[in-house]
Amino acid sequence: MKAICPGSFDPVTFGHLDIVSRTSQMFDEVIVAVGHNMSKSGLFQPHERVDMIRECVADLPNVSVVLFQGLLVDYCRAHDIGVIAKGLRFGADFDYELQMSQMNSHLSGVDTMFLPTSAQWSFVSSSLVREVALLGGDIGALVPPPVIDRIRRKLDERAALKEEA
Repeated sequence: MKAICPGSFDPVTFGHLDIVSRTSQMFDEVIVAVGHNMSKSGLFQPHERVDMIRECVADLPNVSVVLFQGLLVDYCRAHDIGVIAKGLRFGADFDYELQMSQMNSHLSGVDTMFLPTSAQWSFVSSSLVREVALLGGDIGALVPPPVIDRIRRKLDERAALKEEA
């Protein structure tokens, strides 16, 4: 059976990777689906996020990474995916994700499986990682080394562009 782990992953964190890894132990195949939301402007372009995640999950043979647009349930139907796997950090996540899972089920019959985030990652979010990195803080315990390198390069590029302007 296939499962999908959707998200924006901007950037991918140890919390995301924990959910992907645990999901990969429960399913034959896991697809990490990087959403391309044109209304969001993040730190990384969608293709950069896909490359970053591929590097981080290279040791998980049953995990692949794709970029998708549109409704997740349409992607699931087109690729015979029966389960959406989502990590939950706290109650507010559940309130939002439950409503989304019920809508997804209504639209397609695809079920959602909720995994509580491991306690050590429950405070980590991509937006907080970006904010700490932008302010010069240490994110080494929150994201893998390749992600740190990419964030540093991206922030250096932005700083260089500001200097030119």
